[in-house]
Amino acid sequence: MFSISKRSEVEPFHAMDVLAEATKRRAAGHPVISMAVGQPSHPAPQAALQAAREALAEGRIGYTDALGTARLKSALAWHYRDRHGLEIDPARIAVTTGSSAGFNLAFLSLFDPGDAVAIARPGYPAYRNILGALGLKVVEVPVTAETHFTLAPESLEAVQKESGVGLKGVLLASPANPTGTVTGREGLKALSDYCATHSIAFISDEIYHGLTFAGEEASALELTDEAIVINSFSKYYCMTGWRIGWMVLPERLVRPIERVAQSLYISPPELSQIAATAALGASDELDRVKASYAANRDLLLDRLPKIGLTPASPMDGAFYAYLDVSRFTNDSMGFAKRMLAEINVAATPGLDFDPLEGHRTLRLSYAGSQAEIAEAVERVAGWLRQGA
Repeated sequence: MFSISKRSEVEPFHAMDVLAEATKRRAAGHPVISMAVGQPSHPAPQAALQAAREALAEGRIGYTDALGTARLKSALAWHYRDRHGLEIDPARIAVTTGSSAGFNLAFLSLFDPGDAVAIARPGYPAYRNILGALGLKVVEVPVTAETHFTLAPESLEAVQKESGVGLKGVLLASPANPTGTVTGREGLKALSDYCATHSIAFISDEIYHGLTFAGEEASALELTDEAIVINSFSKYYCMTGWRIGWMVLPERLVRPIERVAQSLYISPPELSQIAATAALGASDELDRVKASYAANRDLLLDRLPKIGLTPASPMDGAFYAYLDVSRFTNDSMGFAKRMLAEINVAATPGLDFDPLEGHRTLRLSYAGSQAEIAEAVERVAGWLRQGA
């Protein structure tokens, strides 16, 4: 079933509500383990921290160009050359205040109120909320095992035929939150070609790049110069609180994006840009962090099915386990609340990601330490045995 809506209201983001309650319980002395929010427990890379310390010692932190410093944009261009074999003009790169600002800038520059934009269901709830708040029609396309848990031209054709709504944009995340889906080069090319043929803007969310454990990680930039790519230092680079991300744009969109960015944000924070530039050279340290996520993933893949929690989608990328909890509940929100209250383990109810089917699913983040993940699984196992 397809879901099409045009909202002006912003729906609750339950993961943040769970995080707030978990923080409250931890402050009250409860031994909370949070697997609710996609936040690495590791600090920013040492090179990034040192660069920030030196910049603070100099004391000259101020505005930069609206789309970021030349140094960071050049470093990002080098990143695409090194990792993807691409020659990206730094002038096509826009540094943003986190990937969230990138989505705002893209939606405001590409679409008019009433335009229809397709996203996957289940999918990241902020997509739905930002699009709705801007007066855009949100077209939620179900992704299942039959569609390899990703968007495809066939499903986009079907939603338009069934609804009579023509799409103006398509937003795809790979690796995806919450499903962990990695859309390989072939799938990305099919989607990119379809969008190009039908004059549909293609936005590729690549914020979990670097965190692929199975399948083929490819950037949309390898296939087309027309994609709008959004990325972030939050996940692979362990820099959530620094609020720093970037976009790679078709040349024709650089100036429109810059004008909007100047008015909304003035510039990304300079201190974060300095740290991010240094972080791009810290792949050895960050790959060790990735290896710790891989160990957590292996632990969950082994233990969760044994206690009755079956993955509802592949765990190929990002750092999430999206679980079918229908054996235990038909109310994932109530289930998550009780799990936090009774065993001090925080998880995100599936309703955040899928308003229609999410009452039967739960998302766990495995970006924490292996000791914490193992302890959380033991608590959940005992809780379920007791008839939770």
